[in-house]
Formats: sequence, C-alpha cells, structure tokens
Amino acid sequence: MAAHPLPAAIRAPFEARTWRAVLYVLIGFPLSVCWFVLSIAFVSAGAGLLITFLGVPILAGALGMCRGFGAVERARARGLLDLHVAAPEPVRGRTGGALSWMGAMLKSGASWRHLLYAVLHMPWAVFSFAVTVALYAWGWALFTYPLWQWVFPAWVGQDGIQLYGDATHSFYLDAPFEIAVTSAIGLVFVLVGPWVLRGLVSVDRLLVSGLLGPSRLASRVTELESDRGVVVDTAAADLRRIERDLHDGAQARLAALAMDLGLAKEKLARDPQAAAVLVDEAHGEVKLALQELRDLARGIHPAVLTDRGLDAALSAVASRCSVPVSVDVDLPSRPAPAIEGIAYFTVSELLQNVTRHSGARRAWVDVWRTENRLMLQVRDDGVGGAVIGGGSGLAGLAERVGAVDGVLAVDSPAGGPTTVTVELPWRA
Repeated sequence: MAAHPLPAAIRAPFEARTWRAVLYVLIGFPLSVCWFVLSIAFVSAGAGLLITFLGVPILAGALGMCRGFGAVERARARGLLDLHVAAPEPVRGRTGGALSWMGAMLKSGASWRHLLYAVLHMPWAVFSFAVTVALYAWGWALFTYPLWQWVFPAWVGQDGIQLYGDATHSFYLDAPFEIAVTSAIGLVFVLVGPWVLRGLVSVDRLLVSGLLGPSRLASRVTELESDRGVVVDTAAADLRRIERDLHDGAQARLAALAMDLGLAKEKLARDPQAAAVLVDEAHGEVKLALQELRDLARGIHPAVLTDRGLDAALSAVASRCSVPVSVDVDLPSRPAPAIEGIAYFTVSELLQNVTRHSGARRAWVDVWRTENRLMLQVRDDGVGGAVIGGGSGLAGLAERVGAVDGVLAVDSPAGGPTTVTVELPWRA
C-alpha cells in the first residue's frame, strides 16, 4: 500500500473515522440519559413491587427493555465505530410460557449486564460529550478566529475576544500577532482533538464489547460447536477419500488380479506358457496393490509415527518429497497421539503443496515446543503467493488445525519465500 502524502496527525481531524466518532459521542449523550432514566425507573419499580407478584413481570420487562437498548447500542457501534459485537444468547423459557420466560430473563446474566451498561454508560457519556463538545467547539472556533474576528467590532461593539476585563481595564485579542497566536492555539486543539476522541471512544468500545456481547461461556460453546462440526465434516471427508482410494485403486487392482488368476487357471493345462505370463502380470498387480495400500495407510496414520514419533515420520515424508527438505524436530517428549497425527498430516500436506505449487528448490521443516504449544514451521524458497481461502488446501488445513484450538498463519509475499507456521496445543 502506498504511503499517504500527509502524516496521520494532520489527516486525523479531517478523516471520516474521526467525524463518525464525534457523531457517536453526540448521539450517545441523549440516548444514554434516556436508557439510564428508563432502566432505573422500571427496575426500581419492579424491585419495590417484588413483595407482590407485580414486581416480577415489571422487573423481567425492564431487563428485556435493557436488551433492546443493547441492540440499539450494538448497531450504533457497528455503524459509527466499525465495532462488530455479536448479540448475546437469546432468552428461552423451558415451557415457552410467560412465567417461564420471566424466570429465564431474571436468571440471564446477559440481561443483567445490559442493565449494568445502561447504568455505567450514562456518566461516561456525559463526560465524553462535555469533553468532545468543549474541545471541538473551542478548537475550531479559535483556529478559524482570523476569519470571523470582524464580527466583534461590527456587531458586538468590541475589538475582539475579551481575554481580561474589569472596571478600569480590558484586554482584547485584536492585534495581528494576538490573532495569529489565538489561531495557533486553536490549531493545537484541532490536531489533538481526534486523538483525545479516540481515547474516549475506546472506553465505549470496551463497554459495548464487554457488557453487550455474549458471555465467554456462550462464546466458547459456540466455538466448540463450530469446531465439532469441522471435526465431523473432516472425518466424513477422510472416510470418503479412503473409500474412493480403495475403490479406484487397490480394489480395482485386486479385481483385475482375480480375473488374471482365473484366466491363468483355465489356461494352465492347455497353454502353460500363456498361464505363466498371466501369473507374472498378476504378480505385478499384487505389488502395485500393496504399494497403494501402504500409501493409503501412510496417509491415515503411518506405523513409523506410532512406533518412532514425529522425527522419524516427518523424515520419511521429506525423503519422498521431490524437493530437498531439511527436517529439525526438537521435542522433549511426544505429544498426545491425536495432536501428533494432526501435526504429521499438516506437514505432509504442506510439503505436497511445496512440491506441486511452489517451484521451490529447497524446503525446511522445524518442529519444537514452547510452553504448552507445539509449533510447526514449513519454509520454502519458492515463488510465494500462497493464501488461505478461495477453496485452497490451506483453508482446509486451517479448519482442521482450528478444530483443536490451533492456529495456522501464512506469510507468502509474491516472489517468495513462503513460511507457514502452525501452532497446536501441547497435550502429553
């Protein structure tokens, strides 16, 4: 991306981001006062009437109202601050009736967090509104003072802004030097204003994301459900691949082998020489079928990985690669078999990508442990340009790695080199 000709300090007062933040603060003040007054009024009424049955629906309705306020605040933050916060988990009663809904609303932690937001955000909104209005009003007024200074002698009857005055003496900003200094002070306010404003709205960002989004437990449950779906889809895809390889490979060769042996059996008495040729061909088919079965087993979980670990298994993969590969495995012990299998499969796929797409002359594989993470890194000196997405194999690898709380990162500028770093949880 080309560098902007103007520095950020000069661009900031005129950027759309800054004025969206100003609009966010200005709108937030009346809205926050409204949310605060309504929330306190209804919650107080509901709490005061809890000794009667009327307090329960009023309090539940107040919490539901606060969730509605939260939806407005999330939309406002999304539109003006580009802050995307997911909605919290919906409130569902066990039976679907009104009483069940009220009980679920009163037990919902997200609903109480919305009430807390309505209470806490009001004083902050008042403070940020006052600071923003004062800073921007004075900043732009002083900065543009040379343009409107004529208003004072023409309409107010004084020479300029009165800096000091009493019964005997007054001081006005009317000399050219005084006007220039006033404009310079205003310029400082104008340049500083956007950075002060960003600091103010960063607190709003924390309040919105911390109080109006889903709880950590709900987010984790959603993440685990997504990961479970990825695991199921990956397992199903692997089963389909194994079935296809068996059907199109070894099974087809074994069927041809059976036919050749049947023909050889028929010709054995009449034409032993032709039968020998058929047996020789069948012998070749057996060798090919065994090789395909070995390759298939190696792609699932090779025996060398089970017996000797990642170092030997990855060295075996590297020896079959058409590009020279250096393997360096530095592990104090072996990780859990599931993590070890994912690490082996990931490196195998990455080395296949190096062979097929990179045009590299050399590649390197490094495996090590740092704290509670297993780190993998595959580098090559190829043409680069590898990206995650667009249906590429890297996207599938990223999903497989993410299913176990891992991370896959790609650094592959055009022209190379390419570095793929994988981080997996260490489970002994």
